Amino acid sequence: MKAKTIRQRGGHQQYPDEDLPLAQMSKRSAVDPFHAMDVLAEATRRRDAGHPVISMAVGQPAHPAPKAALEAARRALEHGRLGYTDALGTLSLKKAIAAHYQSRHRIAVDPQRIAVTTGSSAGFNLAFLALFDPGDCVAIARPGYPAYRNIMATLGLTVVEVEATAETGFTLTPESLERAAAKAGKPLKGVLLASPANPTGTVTGKARLKVLADYCRARSIAFISDEIYHGLTFAGEEATALEVADDAVVINSFSKYYCMTGWRIGWMVLPEAQVRAFERIAQSLYISPPELSQIAAEAALGAQKELDGYKRAYAANRDLLLRRLPEVGLSIASPMDGAFYAYVDVSRFTNDSMAFARRMLSEINVAATPGFDFDPVEGHRTMRFSYAGAAAEMAEAMDRIARWLG
Repeated sequence: MKAKTIRQRGGHQQYPDEDLPLAQMSKRSAVDPFHAMDVLAEATRRRDAGHPVISMAVGQPAHPAPKAALEAARRALEHGRLGYTDALGTLSLKKAIAAHYQSRHRIAVDPQRIAVTTGSSAGFNLAFLALFDPGDCVAIARPGYPAYRNIMATLGLTVVEVEATAETGFTLTPESLERAAAKAGKPLKGVLLASPANPTGTVTGKARLKVLADYCRARSIAFISDEIYHGLTFAGEEATALEVADDAVVINSFSKYYCMTGWRIGWMVLPEAQVRAFERIAQSLYISPPELSQIAAEAALGAQKELDGYKRAYAANRDLLLRRLPEVGLSIASPMDGAFYAYVDVSRFTNDSMAFARRMLSEINVAATPGFDFDPVEGHRTMRFSYAGAAAEMAEAMDRIARWLG
């Protein structure tokens, strides 16, 4: 393919020159798309065109950031003195996060071990860059959050997807990790576990977390705990890996429970010996997290009463989907114990969840995510529905689906 390069003539006119080849793209640029975001983009286009779209495609809370966070941001904007902070965030926010661990989990965390990040996505980038070299094997659960796989593939890591089924409690176990490592033919350098998990809703309790952490420590495997859905557990025991493993890398976010997706603010808790290495990388990649978001996030940490009210609304939506999805022939494929997703089996209606998602959006204006995003092996027969939206929209979406499939 030829590039249409620009040539300046006479100081004004520009003409394409088609005799030069395109610059070569890197192999890492061929990363798989994040289908949930593609579905969201198409849903937005349809909504902008006047269609009555209801989105159940992404984990986007229907509620705004807590009132205290919004007020803190307004005050900060009034004086306008916003700028760079330390690369790993303000000490004030770090102290507030440390106090959160003390009050919620009864554990003491040194604020200097906390790294504030530009969303949890930056936390994953930093963890993968700081802990692993190209070619290293890192295990994740399948089904699981697709960005893990895509980011690691972009960075040249070897992704080892470990099937998580009812037999394993929909989580990782030492036995499943052993089988996956043997199949990969290389030792694992890292294990990444999410609890509550996206898309399955699995909550891995404290005892199982300890077994995994001990397994990793005995083999010098880095253990990364994704806890971004903490606060959104409806059944089971919500525990942080810090309760059982002081050497775990914990990643969390203000996006979900705190309803601050667009503020792009998250945090990590790091082993003390690793903090400086993470900081060096963060300095060059991100400079610092946005100060305005840090100010709002600190205020949000004190808004538990308001946020628990939001959680009760998600719980009602969860009850609705638990009842109605099986009624219309979409059986629940995993626990739904935490986060705010229903992962369902659509094989009664299709063997192509991508096509099913497109049809559902075009024919009844309901957006949901094809399971292929989360499981490249079995995802052709599954879908993920987010129930983080407004109650009236969730009820209307279920009515539309029932009529459509009925």
